[in-house]
Amino acid sequence: MNKNYTFSAGPSMIPAAVLNEAAKGLCNYNNSGFSVMEISHRSPDFEKILSDAESDLRVLLGIPDNYKILFLQGGATTQFSAVPLNLLSGSKKADYVVTGLFSKKAYTEAQKYGDIRLVASSADKNFTYIPKLSRDDFRPDADYVHICFNNTIYGTKWGYIPDTGDIPLVADMSSCILSEPIDVSKFGLIYAGAQKNMGPSGVTLVIVRDDLIGHMREDAPTIFDYKLMADNNSMYNTPPCWSIYMAGLVYKWVISMGGVSAMSELNHKKAKLMYDYLDSQDYYINNVQPDARSIMNVTFVTGDPEIDKAFVKEASEAGFKSLKGHRSVGGMRASIYNAMPYEAVEGLVEFMDAFSKKHPKKEGDR
Repeated sequence: MNKNYTFSAGPSMIPAAVLNEAAKGLCNYNNSGFSVMEISHRSPDFEKILSDAESDLRVLLGIPDNYKILFLQGGATTQFSAVPLNLLSGSKKADYVVTGLFSKKAYTEAQKYGDIRLVASSADKNFTYIPKLSRDDFRPDADYVHICFNNTIYGTKWGYIPDTGDIPLVADMSSCILSEPIDVSKFGLIYAGAQKNMGPSGVTLVIVRDDLIGHMREDAPTIFDYKLMADNNSMYNTPPCWSIYMAGLVYKWVISMGGVSAMSELNHKKAKLMYDYLDSQDYYINNVQPDARSIMNVTFVTGDPEIDKAFVKEASEAGFKSLKGHRSVGGMRASIYNAMPYEAVEGLVEFMDAFSKKHPKKEGDR
């Protein structure tokens, strides 16, 4: 190989076409003589950047007219607080499902603000599955239900949208947004950090239904108010201009690639290649239940920490970067977001096979 690929869980790989276009804007945006980072966020140029980003995303995800699109700051982690501060407006109750580290953090944070119940957790099997839930599992008077749709650390995803009835469903989609079509109307609120499938870190996307805004508790920080941000077109304060610009370029790139459906087809093809290989041999182990496997983050181990360490080192030398698993679980993780080309995954699988022959495990490790 003569090209490096980063399989980082985030910040992640950005499409080359987007980087090339951004390089132009970095020095001379739209022949203005200024960098895109130097233009005022109140200028017509930036207003168009923001407007295009919103309209392109609305088309890509089929976002209904009764949903607001907000481009905020603070990362998805800030939404762990913003969601309960805005949505705990009735019974002050919310139900959470914990399927990994970030949903656990969201659950812990929300407990500061109301009656927060843990409905289900997959911690009993090290987050290797997604709980099967029905409408009856949720409190009828809950203000909302919260889930994390894809779990980067453990390589799991929700293979279904839980039925919450009339209770608004809130989903953290930071690591799977734009990876496959979703029915936005089944959710009350979706939030996502940008640094997986939407460009560099710095902007956080919030898609929220109109009836869920305007109810923030009075003692909450003003900057968390969804209604205030919606009324000011995400510009109550200076927005993360560069990150919004980059996200907008990514949206245009996804459109040029055939939209989210085309992305989904490619993503499933890449994931199938990885999982078919993992299922065909016994050197590498993927512990995730098949119906909960993520198409964005593929996790695997050899069973020997020293071999895992050697794998990450030799893979990096071969051009496959950032394959080390999260520190809490070890092993390896291949994040194959939208920008990751199919040939890179092919190359990785070939490397995995060659490595397994080069480093045979002791019989007791199998």
